[in-house]
Amino acid sequence: MVNPPDPGRIVPRPHLKFHFDATFPRVWHHNGLGSTHLWNGLNLLFPQGERFFVRSVNHYLPALADVPELRAQVKAFFAQEGQHAREHQDYIELLESQGYVITGFMRAYQRIVWGFIDKYFPASLRLSITAALEHYTAIMGENTLTLGVFKDGHPAMRQLIEWHAAEEIEHKAVAFDVLRKVAPGYGLRVTGMFAGIIALYGLWFAATVTLLKQEPGLGWGGIWRELRRAHQKDPVLVRVLWRGLKEYLRPSFHPLDNDNLHIARAHLDSLDVPRAEAA
Repeated sequence: MVNPPDPGRIVPRPHLKFHFDATFPRVWHHNGLGSTHLWNGLNLLFPQGERFFVRSVNHYLPALADVPELRAQVKAFFAQEGQHAREHQDYIELLESQGYVITGFMRAYQRIVWGFIDKYFPASLRLSITAALEHYTAIMGENTLTLGVFKDGHPAMRQLIEWHAAEEIEHKAVAFDVLRKVAPGYGLRVTGMFAGIIALYGLWFAATVTLLKQEPGLGWGGIWRELRRAHQKDPVLVRVLWRGLKEYLRPSFHPLDNDNLHIARAHLDSLDVPRAEAA
């Protein structure tokens, strides 16, 4: 039996708008080119990834009729993920305006998600992948807000990433609670975790290399040097991977075991970002 989440946990907010203009630098991360494209690569994954999460959870919306509190949280989750997708899509368009060619990668990424995962994976596994990756985005979100990952980066990017990070913490339990209700088996949860890890890290690496390959004079040797330097300065991939596995594979795990909602709320309350104009 699923204990419905506190209906006040996800707080509705005005539609915020993060503005990037022609003055935004190509290298914006304080650790340099490798770290810039590591996070740019993750940005490339967000719009399609967020929409995949929404589709995976939305498939089970009819099964939530008897838990209205959870159903309300799901609707709020959809709203937040939709706004994340829109804002990161705007950033992708900025990268294209800076001369990066990413259409080939984005087409391949869409074929993997729509043409393979959506087509051949059962709905329960897609939901399990979503729940697992929501755990990872919450861990990344906590690291972002508590370790100052972007504190010396460009202010526009810092605002975008930290807002996204805080909302990922806020809705981190929604997909997991839906999974517990409709398909609560431990084996499915673990399968979704490993499938999600393979997809996330493989696509993230491919996206990062796609961008680094377009830096003049870098070459493959330079690409590996930049990736190694980025990892040495901030070993986020390994740190997040092992923490995520250790927590998620515990049979009694629940995302709310990690009491970090206050960190997200404090940040969201401090945001000074203009509301988007009505369409």
